[in-house]
Amino acid sequence: MACLEVCKEGKLKEEQEEACTQDGSVDWHGRPAIKAKSGQWTAGIIILLNQGLATLAFFGVGVNLVLFLTRVLDQNNAEAANNVSKWTGTVYIFSLVGAFLSDSYWGRYKTCAIFQVIFVIGLMSLSLSSYLFLIRPRGCGNQEMPCGSHSGLEITLFYLSIYLVALGNGGYQPNIATFGADQFDEDDPKEGHSKVAFFSYFYLALNLGSLFSNTILGYFEDEGMWALGFWASAGSALAALVLFLAGTTRYRHFKPSGNPLSRFSQVLVAAIRKCSVDMPPDTDELYDIDGNYSSMNGNRKILHTDEFKFLDRAAYISTRDVEEQKKGTHSMWRLCPVTQVEEVKCVLRLLPIWLCTIIYSVVFTQMASLFVEQGAAMKTTVSNFRIPPASMSSFDILSVALFIFLYRRVLDPLVARIKKKGSRGLTELQRMGIGLVIAIMAMVSAGIVECYRLKHADKDCMHCEGSSSLSIFWQVPQYAFIGASEVFMYVGQLEFFNAQTPDGLKSFGSALCMTSISLGNYVSSLLVTMVMKISTEDHMPGWIPGNLNKGHLDWFYFLLAGLTTIDLIVYIACARWYKSIKLEGKTAENIDDQVSFKL
Repeated sequence: MACLEVCKEGKLKEEQEEACTQDGSVDWHGRPAIKAKSGQWTAGIIILLNQGLATLAFFGVGVNLVLFLTRVLDQNNAEAANNVSKWTGTVYIFSLVGAFLSDSYWGRYKTCAIFQVIFVIGLMSLSLSSYLFLIRPRGCGNQEMPCGSHSGLEITLFYLSIYLVALGNGGYQPNIATFGADQFDEDDPKEGHSKVAFFSYFYLALNLGSLFSNTILGYFEDEGMWALGFWASAGSALAALVLFLAGTTRYRHFKPSGNPLSRFSQVLVAAIRKCSVDMPPDTDELYDIDGNYSSMNGNRKILHTDEFKFLDRAAYISTRDVEEQKKGTHSMWRLCPVTQVEEVKCVLRLLPIWLCTIIYSVVFTQMASLFVEQGAAMKTTVSNFRIPPASMSSFDILSVALFIFLYRRVLDPLVARIKKKGSRGLTELQRMGIGLVIAIMAMVSAGIVECYRLKHADKDCMHCEGSSSLSIFWQVPQYAFIGASEVFMYVGQLEFFNAQTPDGLKSFGSALCMTSISLGNYVSSLLVTMVMKISTEDHMPGWIPGNLNKGHLDWFYFLLAGLTTIDLIVYIACARWYKSIKLEGKTAENIDDQVSFKL
């Protein structure tokens, strides 16, 4: 009835209900959101622009960080690659912190605003510390002029700054994706279609933002103008924050659902307490709450599923539970509703799929580390113009833009017509599988390019940047393959985890996607360390030495291709086993069509 009060003014009841969102979202004042005055593409475009500017700022630091560490801080290739992997991994670990605060206490809007402020502070601190302390003498950090030594305090200030950047961007990133999706009512057919499209455009905005970083900022930083690049990133982050705050009154919001850890713990404790009871065959006898919405801040009810039956004991109504309910002393640590039990089941079902995405992220992270180092050892000049190795990731971005267009306008409609009438195109699980296949192709391509680069390399060089006569443009296929795989894997992940997590865990769903990237970076760092330790025995230079011309980076790429192939096989098995979340009011046919792995 609150919706009707907001939407009155002489309209009929049916018209009033139509004017308000049906998914439980509220406006800035906490009242039910009116469709015409909130959300939709007006708010969505503001968030897309915010994402583009914030991504420009983040990649203005991240894309050339490996070169900053080698040229300014004088680290070797393996050490720099490991530090970049650890830093990037930490960015995405912080996404769990942001998701927890958002889903539990702050809500997505407040969480996005706070972490963007931290992001701006970190970038300003990095700009100041680099300009005042690290880039000495002025103009150092390019190919010709090395920088001087630095004190421990200066190095500490640098790492404090970049990890503030990691905290700010990490806490903001999973929430802005989910907050953007919140602007569309999935219970409305038209807005539901826009919500699916939003994830593709969100990833496109992310890549277009990084395009400027990889080209213009990448060029300035490669020429030693590090402070200018970092200040430009700080300015972009500040503009993103101002733009985000400007749309405040237009956004739709969902109220936080409280601490999910306590809800999960209650289910586990209640199930263990009743481990010896005989469960009834009829699931209708399990404890549930009447109506389409659960008691957890209006979140939609989740229907019972048959997996992980042990957890159903948490919803079993014992004689003691009946007595406590009559007395009004019902404890959630003894009896939980079916929706709460199904929340835990949903997360458990997602874990195998999530684990299978980690190896893909190992492949993806090579683009920011070893791809750059490989490119630096190739011929990077065209006439008198030098191409910064990090700017080659522009081809990844162009590939993302091209394949988003091809997927949405060509492939998806074509598959939908081939399948039964009324069906969608490729499901999220199918697209993620295709992404793994293309990732294998990317690693094979990178390995082949490295084989030919070594054939044209001067192995006795002292300063080995540009020491191979093979053009850097031979890297284009591996970057293009990575870009194509992202469209299928990462956009599919964003949609999948957002759709398959309960209403009170939507930011957690986006954080799962980012955490797989985080663990991928840590696994990459561990893999590089293990490979170097094994391959440097008997005084050998190893696969990834400081002078790549004496190593075998190609073998490392082929190793990743083999690991990804094994991962693909495991993923197919997990995807075929997966069962979708069942929300009240959605038909089984629609659910199966959304997530089925079978063609």
